[in-house]
Amino acid sequence: MKLDKLLNEIGFYQTTGSIQNVEVVNVEMDSRKVEPGSLFVCIEGYTVDGHDFLQQAIDKGAAAAVISRDVHVSGDIPLIQVKDTGRALAMLSAAYYDYPTTKFPLIGVTGTNGKTTTTYLLDTIFEQQGKKSGVIGSIQVKIGNETFPVINTTPDVLELNRIFHQMQEKEAEQVIMEVSSHALDMGRVFGCDYDIGIFTNLSQDHLDYHKDMDDYLRAKSLLFSGLGNDYQQGKKKYAIINEDDDSSDLLKRSTAQQVITYSCKQDADMMAKNIMLSPSGVAFKLVTPIGTTHIKTNLIGMFNVYNMLAASAAAIASNIGLDVIKEALESVKGVDGRFEPINEGQDYSVIVDFAHTPDSLENVLQTSREFAERKVYVVVGCGGDRDRTKRPLMANVAVKYADHVLFTSDNPRTEEPVQILEDMTAHLTEEEATFEVIVDRTEAIKHAVELAQKGDIILIAGKGHETYQIIGKTKYDFDDRQIAREAIKEKGE
Repeated sequence: MKLDKLLNEIGFYQTTGSIQNVEVVNVEMDSRKVEPGSLFVCIEGYTVDGHDFLQQAIDKGAAAAVISRDVHVSGDIPLIQVKDTGRALAMLSAAYYDYPTTKFPLIGVTGTNGKTTTTYLLDTIFEQQGKKSGVIGSIQVKIGNETFPVINTTPDVLELNRIFHQMQEKEAEQVIMEVSSHALDMGRVFGCDYDIGIFTNLSQDHLDYHKDMDDYLRAKSLLFSGLGNDYQQGKKKYAIINEDDDSSDLLKRSTAQQVITYSCKQDADMMAKNIMLSPSGVAFKLVTPIGTTHIKTNLIGMFNVYNMLAASAAAIASNIGLDVIKEALESVKGVDGRFEPINEGQDYSVIVDFAHTPDSLENVLQTSREFAERKVYVVVGCGGDRDRTKRPLMANVAVKYADHVLFTSDNPRTEEPVQILEDMTAHLTEEEATFEVIVDRTEAIKHAVELAQKGDIILIAGKGHETYQIIGKTKYDFDDRQIAREAIKEKGE
């Protein structure tokens, strides 16, 4: 692509040299990936500044570079100066990949909990409809039956456009993605043409990044304001909102588009009635604007009723019939690391879940409590370099609902694991709760299995689908599910 044509997308800029007849073969923000002909965009990140690597990019053959401050480098390439390279990158990457999100319907799912499950429910529904869909989320990127690893819940804007372009080339007919508050606030989804935005719920999380809960909610609301202010003929857009969440009114006011509400407690466009919860699944009457049907599924817990309502609302907004929705929801077996049972023939239950917020931990413990024949054990910790204020709250939830708590390491990152556990438990007394502190997560899981008897439930919370543990700045292989299976087998020998 010609550089001058690409730069037409960013409006105002200054350049140190001629941009005529400069051919760009790709756009890069990582100097290590630059090749001859690349356009290198200098991004100022949390830990590194791309301007510091500009010379490296030039030495590797960059055809031009986008900068936001004066730099002193050697090499005769045009330097394009803009006010904000982050915004410029969003515009340039969308233009370079020919605005991929205008080529297929795009659904964004945001909220503290339930994003992953909702995206995978939608993937199943579209598959049932016979549509090839793409999914971008915290577990992986999925295009049809192909899967690819992912680093962030929502990739950076350049990688996101590359993925969208790949999905377009592989003829995805529908794309569903998780949209984190970080991504919304940092502009990682600038330029995404969403057709449907879904809000699951809001509870405390990420206060290491957001200054308070109001700021966290403000970030979430950007998905709905980003649906646009105009009404295009033949292209309806929808905001799908959990009416039972206290944040619903603000989010409804944040969008100009049509709102579809869902609820288990009050009047809404989509409702779940006559809800029956059991250890083997849930059943309910699904009431919608296009009719009513009954759902009986293997998914467990009240939180999954909300996830199914959200997915069903988006499916209806996408012109999918109730018969297809019913067949899809009733066929779902579960999502990796989301209330996932570990069964090695033992006479007690072991469940692995991603719950890492007070609200999500309360949801899964309440569900476990309802079905426990005897005791409930929970293995839980908190991540390092993250919101410290939720640590005692997590502990409070754990001791409230479990008979015995094993506090342990999660992903301590650069913090001392002992200090994280002290932050969680310092306010607890033995009179208030029965708990142990076992720093090593493997030992904690093994000890919980050793304690369990027939009819007990062990909930291993916090890491879910993750196959690693971050200690310091190093990722080590670690999978709660694998550790639990090994412990169960050892106990049975």
